[in-house]
Amino acid sequence: MSRRTAYLDNAATTPVRPEVLEAMLPYLGRDAFGNPSSAHRFGRAARAGIEEAKRTIAEALGAEPNQVIFTSGGTEADNLAVIGAALAARDRGGPFRVAVSAIEHKAVLAAAHAVTHLGGEEIILPVGASGLVEEGALADALRRGVAIVSVMWVNNEVGVVQPVARLAARCRDAQVCFHSDAVQAFGKLPVSLADVGCTFLTISGHKIGAPKGIGALVVRDRQAIEAIIHGGGQQFGIRPGTENVPGIVGLGAAVGLAAREQAAEASRLRALRDELERRVLALVPDAVINGWQTERAPHVSNVSIPGTDSEALLMHFDLAGVACSSGSACSTGSVEPSHVLTAMGVPRELGVAALRFSFGRDNTAEDVEAVAAALPKIVEKVRALSAVLHR
Repeated sequence: MSRRTAYLDNAATTPVRPEVLEAMLPYLGRDAFGNPSSAHRFGRAARAGIEEAKRTIAEALGAEPNQVIFTSGGTEADNLAVIGAALAARDRGGPFRVAVSAIEHKAVLAAAHAVTHLGGEEIILPVGASGLVEEGALADALRRGVAIVSVMWVNNEVGVVQPVARLAARCRDAQVCFHSDAVQAFGKLPVSLADVGCTFLTISGHKIGAPKGIGALVVRDRQAIEAIIHGGGQQFGIRPGTENVPGIVGLGAAVGLAAREQAAEASRLRALRDELERRVLALVPDAVINGWQTERAPHVSNVSIPGTDSEALLMHFDLAGVACSSGSACSTGSVEPSHVLTAMGVPRELGVAALRFSFGRDNTAEDVEAVAAALPKIVEKVRALSAVLHR
């Protein structure tokens, strides 16, 4: 019998849930395969699936169904929000300038940089050691004038939860659009636009048991955004193109399940995450939990192991049957700290030695045991190798 692999990389992607696949199958078959823009029965069947998904997602997020715009995933939704809002502001004579936090997902940071290539400006909002956005810098950006502020609800690397309700209120008072990438928040924390005044909100399917290639941007003000791709009039012209009906139906099913299970699942995941961190610190007393100073989402733990490097740790854990992810990026043959840890002021020697463990609905205490069983020998091996290589 093959050894069970402990999959602890759920912040990267999750397996498609059986209930989601079951919901999608009719739209991959003969009866509901039609183009949802077609007036005949095949098109109407496809359109009905889309409308039901919109209602489910809107209800889960505290939005209206006509505010749900489907995209190919979180990256496209983030780009649409940041670049689309900047273009809309420019067109009405407003500031062609965007402000984003230094620890955003690369989709947001790259979108902000794309605005500069279009002739606009970007402001990078710094964060403190805890990973929280420095609100003084936000106030300065709002005084300068920006088209949009984008701050992620939960950071994908360290799990830090931003005070999005307060940030959104400050933007609203300044009559500035606020976008939050909630890809890592939805299903793990209560996420409701009834409580948080976001103009735009991003979710992604494959983080919650839907397929890759489907996401959504909630657009609460259609006048505040311009399309960044062009075609037919689907989705109010904001995101034209024939809709991915099976993916949309799958996203709707996954969102409904995640919303119903959120409270119980968050409690369960937090217990697993906390036990993992307790075991790691007991086994490696000089390990450092990144982002410990503030509230974190329940499913993410980012741990630095001094005297190691994350790529070597990752390889050894993989060989030991534990799938996790690196807290660094391999660039030009050398390991470099992630932009998130660098922005938080984590020393380079800890930044290059960071691993992310992220829990999902299939994880159990057995997975924590697998990490704890493998950790001491892996750390010993990697530290010995690093000492030889003078890293």
